[in-house]
Amino acid sequence: MEEEGPGFYGESGKSVQATLSSLKMLDVGKWPIFSLCSEEELQLIRQACVFGSAGNEVLYTTVNDEIFVLGTNCSGCLGVGDIQSTIEPRRLDSLTGKKIASLSYGSGPHVVLATTDGEVFTWGHNAYSQLGNGTTNHGLVPCHISTNLSNKQVIEVACGSYHSLVLTSDGEVFAWGYNNSGQVGSGSTANQPIPRRVTGCLQNKVVMSIACGQMCSMAVVDTGEVYVWGYNGNGQLGLGSSGNQPTPCRVAALQGIRVQRVACGYAHTLVLTDEGQIYAWGANSYGQLGTGNKSNQSYPTPVVVEKDRIIEIAACHSAHTSAAKSQGGHVYMWGQCRGQSVILPHLTHFCCTDDVFACFATPAVTWRLLSVEPDDHLTVAESLKREFDNPDTADLKFLVDGKYIYAHKVLLKIRCEHFRSSLEDSEDDIVEMSEFSYPVFRAFLEYLYTDNISLSPEEAVGLLDLATFYSETRLKKLCQQTIKQGICEENAIALLSAAVKYDAQDLEEFCFRFCINHLTVVTQTSGFAEMDHDLLKNFISKASRVGAFKN
Repeated sequence: MEEEGPGFYGESGKSVQATLSSLKMLDVGKWPIFSLCSEEELQLIRQACVFGSAGNEVLYTTVNDEIFVLGTNCSGCLGVGDIQSTIEPRRLDSLTGKKIASLSYGSGPHVVLATTDGEVFTWGHNAYSQLGNGTTNHGLVPCHISTNLSNKQVIEVACGSYHSLVLTSDGEVFAWGYNNSGQVGSGSTANQPIPRRVTGCLQNKVVMSIACGQMCSMAVVDTGEVYVWGYNGNGQLGLGSSGNQPTPCRVAALQGIRVQRVACGYAHTLVLTDEGQIYAWGANSYGQLGTGNKSNQSYPTPVVVEKDRIIEIAACHSAHTSAAKSQGGHVYMWGQCRGQSVILPHLTHFCCTDDVFACFATPAVTWRLLSVEPDDHLTVAESLKREFDNPDTADLKFLVDGKYIYAHKVLLKIRCEHFRSSLEDSEDDIVEMSEFSYPVFRAFLEYLYTDNISLSPEEAVGLLDLATFYSETRLKKLCQQTIKQGICEENAIALLSAAVKYDAQDLEEFCFRFCINHLTVVTQTSGFAEMDHDLLKNFISKASRVGAFKN
């Protein structure tokens, strides 16, 4: 389950905020393999991964940080030291005390796991050296992989059919395993028995995330560019050709588009941009690109999902299924869905993309490591959230625009430098506030209690002003994020002006690019007609420099 993100602006014009009650707890029972576990066991699960060629293997962690495995145990992929299948959960003792940060699996299957300490463990199928331990013997127990990774902290792992990738905290990618199509990125097609850093075009780049298709590999770098290598017979590299690529190559067709995430299916690719748009390319015989037909695409093609902004994309290399989740909480699926070919994104009744894979992917696997939040115990953070604006426990009232907001002096002092000094010797229990509007000041106080904001992008501009005034750096970033997520043609100029006014350069750059990408519509809005003269002059000269007015 995703963490609660910043609040966001719904279609209706009201601000929408994810609350704990609306985030239904993920139901692992939707995956058939879990019917082998009792209700009591299911209650204790905190993370889970269902894998295997028939979705018949599972690894899960419990509240006590113990790791259990269950299922058919193909190639010893359960890591318990033998190849016996088990319908009773068995504890994976060799990883006791380790917490899982990232986990992925291949077709053999083999398993690659990164701990929260940044260590890598692998086990299972190994005919192509995909375990990275220098041998081709199947690994019946988890093996700690440290060759070339010893001073590295691994933060993300990804597996193709028979190759493995890991991403380190300093943005480097290491690969090993099957390399018949160049998927290890070494420049040759010889299998790679131990981790080797993927260089070439990635040499001086900082990679933010990685993904693998069956026989290809992808990396998104911090500038939003996508680099691809490996098998390309279905156009899954998005390079406009079908030739394999033995070293990383930038997807040139995405020039000017900033990608945040990439997800790979069996032989198709999805990317999500910072404007919440999806592009897809590669194999399409089941409609998995969502383009309305079944023709393969070797170039990035936009996927139209209603009017909603997309915040998550999902695919996994063992299936031809695609899924996405929108800002409004809608979950869409397309591609191979229980044997049917769905050629356009189909709105489901699910509340998370994980459910699509549990109920419609063949096999029923998980596309990522699942996180199950407990819903009974209130953490410190949740307890504080409950006390915001609670007159029963408050010892301070703010009077803003004729309305009261209730707060707790000690919490404000702990959470904010400004209040630490302003409330130090204050005996007052009512403070009048006239510098900021009620919605903005209330959102600021709520942020101090919750770490989140729930505001329209226009109001987030007022909060950005407040955050600048009080030197609240993280809040400034959250405001910028909310504004980016809520930008549309109508408000783009107003948001651009605000970014300039509050010297938010990253946001200004984002709003400017949005205006250029939607220039025709933006120039017809009332915001553009009423634009400040100096800002308009600057806008036009900058737009012409980036070639916006070429014929």
